[in-house]
Amino acid sequence: MTSPDKPTAPTVSPAPSSPASPDQDGGAKAVTEAALFEAFGGVRGMVETVLPGLLFVTIYTVNKDLHTSAIAALGVSLLLVVVRLVRRDTVKHAFSGVFGVAFGVVFAMMTGNAKDFYLPGMLYTLGLALAYIVTTLAGVPLIGLILGPVFKENLSWRTRNPGRKKAYAKASWAWGLILLAKCAILFPLYWWADTTQLGWVLISLKIPPFLLAVYLTWVFLAKAPPPIDVFAEMEAEEQAEKERAAAAAATTGERGPARHRR
Repeated sequence: MTSPDKPTAPTVSPAPSSPASPDQDGGAKAVTEAALFEAFGGVRGMVETVLPGLLFVTIYTVNKDLHTSAIAALGVSLLLVVVRLVRRDTVKHAFSGVFGVAFGVVFAMMTGNAKDFYLPGMLYTLGLALAYIVTTLAGVPLIGLILGPVFKENLSWRTRNPGRKKAYAKASWAWGLILLAKCAILFPLYWWADTTQLGWVLISLKIPPFLLAVYLTWVFLAKAPPPIDVFAEMEAEEQAEKERAAAAAATTGERGPARHRR
């Protein structure tokens, strides 16, 4: 029910903005890989994405009881949040999972149709696919908007780093088309297949398309120019301004005693 299709922004060190040596290039690729891995929740995030839906379809396959299946899925989502809270880990992925499962549970309970447990997540995936495509056509690819702050470049890639903008556009196209292909499989099954068939196909399509999109994103960004660290630029400008102010104050202080002596 939950979706790993939209990354969240972790805190990582950006790649260097100056021309890179082979060693630096390898470091930049490693940083890109780490940023993507953390942004999408890593292995644990993927497990948290799959587990509630897997539990739902497994229980429903056995006993065809919507209420038991829904409660179990919601319960395991809440348990994942509790575990993260106890361990003092980041809870954003687990909380998003709880909300996604809760929407599915409420929707299925309201309609009495077990297949509707999956419908909110499917609609979210379709909307996200369209968002990737529309923002890319508008010149502000969604992946760039999401990952720009991660690399401390914000929106500098739009006007100052055309090679990086092109990479973000390619990555957003990849995400959009992969998610549309996923929707093209799932929505016909929603109408034609039964709940267990839809559930098992959906579970099987959770991770492979996601990993493909992440891999393509990594390939495009690893080949792109390094990000421009706008935060470092602002800090350097502030430091230069302080130095100019200090120099001006020192000059004023020297002239004052000289005039006093005359």
